[in-house]
Amino acid sequence: MLEKRPTHLLPPWPADVPWPLSAGVLGQIAAPARALRRAFLMLLWTLLAMGPQAVLNILPGDGKRLFPRVFWRGICAIFGLRRRVIGTPATRAAAGRPVLFVANHSSWLDILLLGATCQAVFVSKDDVRSWPLINLVAHLGRTVFINRRRRETARGHASIAARLAAGDDLILFPEGTTSDGSRVLPFRSAFLAAAMGEDPPLIQPVSIAYDRLAALPCRRSVRPLFAYYGATSIGAHFWRLAQWPGLHAVILFHPPLDPRTLPDRKALTRALWEIVAEGAAALRQNRAPSTLAGERGGAPSGESEQQRQRG
Repeated sequence: MLEKRPTHLLPPWPADVPWPLSAGVLGQIAAPARALRRAFLMLLWTLLAMGPQAVLNILPGDGKRLFPRVFWRGICAIFGLRRRVIGTPATRAAAGRPVLFVANHSSWLDILLLGATCQAVFVSKDDVRSWPLINLVAHLGRTVFINRRRRETARGHASIAARLAAGDDLILFPEGTTSDGSRVLPFRSAFLAAAMGEDPPLIQPVSIAYDRLAALPCRRSVRPLFAYYGATSIGAHFWRLAQWPGLHAVILFHPPLDPRTLPDRKALTRALWEIVAEGAAALRQNRAPSTLAGERGGAPSGESEQQRQRG
C-alpha cells in the first residue's frame, strides 16, 4: 500500500494523487540520487556520441542519419523513458519521396521520443542556437534552424525545402511552442509552406501522449508534470522529472497524407491539426483514435473535437 506523501519531499506532486515513493529517509535520498545518476550518464553518453556523429557528418553515406537514432535511444534508456509505438513511421525509401513528420509538442521529451523512433532531422526555432550544450547536440544532429520573425520566413522555408531535397526527412512541431499536455495548440500554417508546391513531401501526422509516471496512469492533474511550458527553466524541469521512475509515453503514427489532395495550405494545416489533436485526445483517454477505427474501433459518434481535447 502506498504511503502518504511527506510535505518535505522534493518532487512536486498533485495533492489528489498518492505518493508513489517511500516516505522514509531512503525515499528522500533515492529520488535526488536517481536524478543525479541520470544527469551524469546522459552527459557522459552525449560526450561519447559527439565524436562519432561529427565524423559521420563529413563522411558519405547514411551513417549521419542512422546514428542519431542510436543516440536518442540511449538517452531514453538512461532517462528511464519507455515508449509504445502505434502505427509505422513512413520512410523515404518506401514512399518514394521525402517525408515530413508533423507532431504535437508539450515537452523536450518529445525530441527524445521522436529521435529514437524516426530516422529524421528536427526543425527547431532559432533560439536553440544559444542554449549551452543543447545547441552543440542540435548542430551535430544537423538540425534545421528557422527564425519565426516574418521577414525571415522565406529563408526558413528555403532551408526546409533544401534539406528535404538533400535526402533528409524532417520532424516539425507546427504549434510553434509547447503546450501544457492537455490539448494541442493550433498549428501555424506558415510552418507548412515548404510542404506545398508541385512536388511536396509526404506528410505523416504524429500524436504523442504521456500516459504513465511512477508506473501509475497519468490523470489530468499529473500530465503537466511532463510538459515544459510557461516560464519554467529547462534545468528545473529536468530535475523535477528526472527524480521519477516509470516514465512512459505513447506515439501514434497516423496514415500519411499527400498535400496535393488538399486545396491550399490553410486546409492542409487544419486537416493535420484535427488528426493530431484527435489522436492525442484519444491517447490521453486510453481509447482508440478514429483514424485507427479499422483496427481497434473509433471515437464515439457525435463527439466534438472540443470534447475530445478536454480529455
